[in-house]
Amino acid sequence: MTLRGVQKAIAAAEQEAAQRQLPALPQPDWVLQLDVGRDARPVAVHIGGCNLAGRRARPISREQASRVLTEGLEACAVCWPDTELGIL
Repeated sequence: MTLRGVQKAIAAAEQEAAQRQLPALPQPDWVLQLDVGRDARPVAVHIGGCNLAGRRARPISREQASRVLTEGLEACAVCWPDTELGIL
C-alpha cells in the first residue's frame, strides 16, 4: 500500500512540474555572435541553432545577415551561413 502511495505522489509531482514548464521559444533563423566586453562588437554570423554562436548571440533577420556578410563580417566555418544565403 505504501508503494502505491509513493507512485501516486511521484506521478502527481511529475504532472505538476510538466504544467509549470515554460514553452520553448522559437529558434531564430540567423544569429549574430557578439564579442565579450562593453563594446560587444559583432564577431560572426551563424545559422540559428549553431552551437558555436555561444550565449552572446542575438537574433537577426535574413536581410541583416546578408548585409553584414557582404560588408565583410566573418561567417561561421561550421554552419556556413554565407552558403545558405547564397553569398560566396
